[in-house]
Amino acid sequence: METHKRFGLCTISLVLFLTLSKSLSSTAFDVSEYEDGESVDIADSFLSYGNEMEDMEENEWQMVQTKGNQFVVNDQPFYVNGFNTYWLMVFAADESTRGKVTEVFKHASSVGMSVCRTWAFNDGQWRALQKSPSVYDEDVFKALDFVVSEAKKYKIRLILSLVNNWEAYGGKAQYVKWGNAAGLNLTSDDDFFSHPTLRSYYQAHVKTVLNRVNTFTNITYKEDPTIFAWELMNEPRCTSDSSGDVLQDWIKEMAFYVKSIDTKHLVEIGLEGFYGPSTPQRYQLNPNAFAQQVGTDFIRNHQVLGVDFASVHIYPDSWISQSIADSHLPFIKSWMEAHIEDAEKYLGMPVVFGEFGVSAKAPGFNSSYRDNLVNTVYKTILNSTKKGGSGAGSLVWQLFPDGTDYMDDGYAIVLSKSPSTSSIISLQSTRLALFNSLCSKKCRWGCKKRNVLEKVLYHDEL
Repeated sequence: METHKRFGLCTISLVLFLTLSKSLSSTAFDVSEYEDGESVDIADSFLSYGNEMEDMEENEWQMVQTKGNQFVVNDQPFYVNGFNTYWLMVFAADESTRGKVTEVFKHASSVGMSVCRTWAFNDGQWRALQKSPSVYDEDVFKALDFVVSEAKKYKIRLILSLVNNWEAYGGKAQYVKWGNAAGLNLTSDDDFFSHPTLRSYYQAHVKTVLNRVNTFTNITYKEDPTIFAWELMNEPRCTSDSSGDVLQDWIKEMAFYVKSIDTKHLVEIGLEGFYGPSTPQRYQLNPNAFAQQVGTDFIRNHQVLGVDFASVHIYPDSWISQSIADSHLPFIKSWMEAHIEDAEKYLGMPVVFGEFGVSAKAPGFNSSYRDNLVNTVYKTILNSTKKGGSGAGSLVWQLFPDGTDYMDDGYAIVLSKSPSTSSIISLQSTRLALFNSLCSKKCRWGCKKRNVLEKVLYHDEL
């Protein structure tokens, strides 16, 4: 490796060390608890971490895979601190807003975020990707190409969702409209899951996206390691069938179909995580009684062949009460711990908390509460991480750049306007990055240094 690059990596490791030290100093972190020389070992360990980063840079950008209940890249653990920004493709389709896509990735990268979840669909709407079944707007597809290529520049991987359960950006309702326009007599949006014609529409879209050749990189999507995973649907629900059989059959067919085209990428469903009829003993963990009636079934759904990791969302301000309540944070902790336990005991796969956040429009909201919520999610992930558990990461909903307030649904986090939240995110990224390196097979740290860094990584206070 060239000298200036080597210097840069060592500088990065030093910056990480100083960042972590500064963050911990504000939480009364007591270095006196270490034995003589251990503080020097910490610094040495960070320099070793820089060398590990150098080794990673020398390896080409590779696919994320699963190994037991962990994600791995190049056979090294890959714990995720990431974010959602769903509108990237639409913004990239207009030259006047395309720069906001770059800004999002730049800001996310600056706080160490490594994964972004975004939409690879816009069906029959304004700036539609798919204007009608299998008819695409090439300019919008080129915008998605730009999103993928730009993500790689900032070393951010993408979870690409393929359709929406909700009407925004078209969703299953648009597929039903297309079906009726073609002469079908469809009466429910849930016909999306069961009618063979609508299934064929969806499969055609999947095939088109997976086989797309990126016009910026000339890499076929199904061959591109920038793509972390394919998501079958954003928050699928089939309320017309509370047994869950209809949705289960759809998941089986579509997971298999994606894998028949692309055997290299991971696949996840996009579920919110509600417990269904296969595990009635878990109903008490659901946020409300309605959750068990929406046709989803967390454990059963994720036992489908071809599904590689579990997805869960976290919205107490939508599910329990709109007003901020004392019960919300304990719910988050128990909700996460239950799904991590299930992923370990019954599924044998990682679980990603693919959306979490709180609306600034919720009665009683303040930035301190949001920080406490983010801390609760992050600490629960770390508690799993240090035990080698299935808690593989989380994606905050959602990260916005400056000047996009008109798109804010109440959940937007603008890092420049939220310094305390930004610091919490950055610290979590640093800890997970260090843990990924700490657990590498190539790791050269001695046991004493491992113990020291474990104290840094898992000090009780964030």
